[in-house]
Amino acid sequence: MTNRPLHRVWRVLITVVLGTVTGAVVTATPAVAATSYVYATFKGDAVADEELWLYSSANSTSFTVMADTNYRGPTGVLRDPSIIQYGGRYYVAYTVQSWTTNSTSFNIASSTDLRSWTHVATVNSGIADTKFVWAPEFYVEGTTVRIIASVAQTTCSACFRPYVYTAQNTALSSWSGPVQMGGLGFNHIDTFVVKSGLTYHAFVKNETSKFIEHWTSTTAITSGWTSQGTLWTSGYEGPSLIQLTDGTWRIYIDKYTNGGIWTATSANLNSWTGLSAVTCAGCRHGTVIRTDVATGPAFTSTAVAQHSGKCVDAVNATAAGPLVQNSCSGASPQSWRFQPVGADTYTIVNAGSGLCIDVNGGSTANSAAIIQWTCNGAANQTFQLNLVSGKVHRLIATHSGKCIDVTSASAADGARLIQYTCGSGTNQRFNLAGHP
Repeated sequence: MTNRPLHRVWRVLITVVLGTVTGAVVTATPAVAATSYVYATFKGDAVADEELWLYSSANSTSFTVMADTNYRGPTGVLRDPSIIQYGGRYYVAYTVQSWTTNSTSFNIASSTDLRSWTHVATVNSGIADTKFVWAPEFYVEGTTVRIIASVAQTTCSACFRPYVYTAQNTALSSWSGPVQMGGLGFNHIDTFVVKSGLTYHAFVKNETSKFIEHWTSTTAITSGWTSQGTLWTSGYEGPSLIQLTDGTWRIYIDKYTNGGIWTATSANLNSWTGLSAVTCAGCRHGTVIRTDVATGPAFTSTAVAQHSGKCVDAVNATAAGPLVQNSCSGASPQSWRFQPVGADTYTIVNAGSGLCIDVNGGSTANSAAIIQWTCNGAANQTFQLNLVSGKVHRLIATHSGKCIDVTSASAADGARLIQYTCGSGTNQRFNLAGHP
């Protein structure tokens, strides 16, 4: 972990169950499997950015904000989160200090909903003269849960080494270790391991050359490692991987020299495509998990602006046109059918007109009009429900990452809806009373 944020990737199954709702409800449709992706990260070196952020994606390359959890752990700093699901809960392991501040341990936290997190354990390095403990990465094999952490000592200037810690209970609150990953030698950090067949594959940053390297072992995760060469030269760090539904592998790496997450794919973990940029605003070193989500039934609800208590209204029951807020009346232009298309992601169809909520022209600009338009499945007609509290949500346009917003926080009837950079204003929060 140099002067950059870090993160990692693991494979999990997140099941979302949408239960019976009250009020006007569309007949439930059977739950269907939909693959989506959740990215756990932090965003930078500023105090406000050293906390757990979650992003989601339907395609593994274009991510939008799911939640700023505001979780920083006991030290007030959270960097380089590695995420898994285990025993019905989600867990993150993370770096507990800035890259300029000494640290001798890493932390683990857990959650049942990906938004509220609780401290589980502080795991000391167990190594004399520890100076830094960086980028703890989960590795799960069968029923065994391990964490690989990069540890540096004060006794040398280039002595980062990866060490393996093994969970001693199912609560992940007790850990053994450390055991060095034999063969990887000195000054390797950000070690991410996957297994294919009988071979372990480690993707690491050489902190001396600043290159991303590939190592393999057919012996064990703690021994037998041999170099397979350099994959990418100076300027990248924090490698993490997922396996896609077609069996190919995707790697994510942090281009810390000028920011941004980059990705490549491989069929065999040895030969890789060229790197391309990932859409993930502000993301740094972290991890992606694949979520094969049961999307559950559709539901119908009004959408009441929190700041004004007024309903999102299509006004015209049949024609395309701008959306506004109006005093709630119970009329069909104020009734919306939420059709799930992924994890917390929906198309939103007016019950009166059958037209979809749409960001006009697919614009990504602030103040672009929110309209109803013929449903076409485009990204500017899909919205992520970002839970604030209870049944209050932000509605985030998938294509732009911006929030549906009542113009100028007006409380007047007829105030138009636009998209705008997401913030804390209540004019970007809508009570969905029909949400499960």
